[in-house]
Amino acid sequence: MSKGVISKDEDYSQWFNDLIIKSDMAEYSPVRGCMIIKPYGYSIWEKIQAVLDKMFKETGHQNAYFPLLIPKSFFSKEASHVEGFAKECAVVTHYRLKNDGDGNIIVDEEAKLEEELIIRPTSETIIWNTYRGWIQSYRDLPILVNQWANVMRWEMRTRLFLRTSEFLWQEGHTAHATADEAVAETEQMLEVYADFAENWMALPVVKGRKTANERFAGALDTYCIEALMQDGKALQAGTSHFLGQNFAKAFDVKFTTKDNVQDFVWATSWGVSTRLIGALIMAHSDDAGLVLPPKLAPIQVVVVPIYKHDEELENITTFVNTLTKELRAKDISVKFDKRDTHRPGAKFAEYELKGVPLRVAIGSRDMQNGTVELARRDTKTKETVNQEGLAAHIETLLEEIQANIYKKAADFRTENTIEVDTYEEFKRMLDEQPGFISAHWDGTSETEQKIKDETKATIRCIPLNNKQEEGKCILTGKPSTQRVLFARAY
Repeated sequence: MSKGVISKDEDYSQWFNDLIIKSDMAEYSPVRGCMIIKPYGYSIWEKIQAVLDKMFKETGHQNAYFPLLIPKSFFSKEASHVEGFAKECAVVTHYRLKNDGDGNIIVDEEAKLEEELIIRPTSETIIWNTYRGWIQSYRDLPILVNQWANVMRWEMRTRLFLRTSEFLWQEGHTAHATADEAVAETEQMLEVYADFAENWMALPVVKGRKTANERFAGALDTYCIEALMQDGKALQAGTSHFLGQNFAKAFDVKFTTKDNVQDFVWATSWGVSTRLIGALIMAHSDDAGLVLPPKLAPIQVVVVPIYKHDEELENITTFVNTLTKELRAKDISVKFDKRDTHRPGAKFAEYELKGVPLRVAIGSRDMQNGTVELARRDTKTKETVNQEGLAAHIETLLEEIQANIYKKAADFRTENTIEVDTYEEFKRMLDEQPGFISAHWDGTSETEQKIKDETKATIRCIPLNNKQEEGKCILTGKPSTQRVLFARAY
């Protein structure tokens, strides 16, 4: 035990939960299955939002907002979509409360809605009902819209940041004149997500396509990025869906083409959520606390003064104020913790738990020697360096930390991605060395479902960079031309 955090090797689920609570990222709410995201956790989400929002806008997308409440009748228009979400929907049936005369607040039974409203589990239905009024001609296309919102999916077994009934996300919904344009959009957004995961989250991902069993409800094709967590389970970190003309047909969204004929619009949707914060924690952290990649850390550098007298603190503060200006000019976030209510050792432990990438300690002797002590969170190594040129050195060090965190995760994935050719070996490796398992599959939903039922492993994706090779399905022995990626998953 360290700082009240159990070892991940002893109980991975409890370790994950301990880190979130102890690092002050989030806590449970009075509503079962929901969470309160505290300022430190929300600041990570704000950074995720800011980076992705810029990437979306650079690819031509605009933000909009659509209602939280969706008429129930909208869901009945696209059969596979409603089937996919029916068991997760929260339903509003009344619009008023009243006092029962005994001091209790109850639902006013006379205030029943004529049509029930669904708290959005996703927004395809209400958005495509809206697009019907926006689209008449090819000149109105494409529509490239994203919204930042919350959604509700009634989860029975919940975990902070990974699977909560209410969560925050972004959902892109685009409309196109041709299937080729829609597919290109779907693939483009997958690349955006992969770029963000690898270059900002320091999270290596596999880009691939989902099988029919795992495809988004109402989609013709679903692309995904899959990441491997430190317990050997996979986590779906983002999805991009080619919806074809399904929603356009369901909501009668037609347009006049350049050839002056009527056609249905082609659609995509794509999204990531606060689940990415769960991925950050599980992919990089250790028993001492969070390990955050500098690009997404709320505090990239913390400066802790070590002093005995106010005069010493004043001297240190003068130096730190100059350093802070230099770092902020480089867009590096800095916190100078000169609280007199906590000893330096307690501060060191706090920021280690919070995953601050770099700690600067400076005392009176350092001021005399013109040095500071730097401590890296990723390697837990310390070095004493000169104050001269410190801002530039810190900038370089943060880049090294970002790269090292990615390399560690990439090496872990490589070590825990295994090719197998028999069902016996497949089952054994799931138990002995959990991770990604690359194996042949005969392409049928029945085989996929049987493997899932017997092992709890699912096909995470058919990798986009798959090499073609002859083989036999691990379960049925039927011919296969490529391997797919299996894993147990969150």
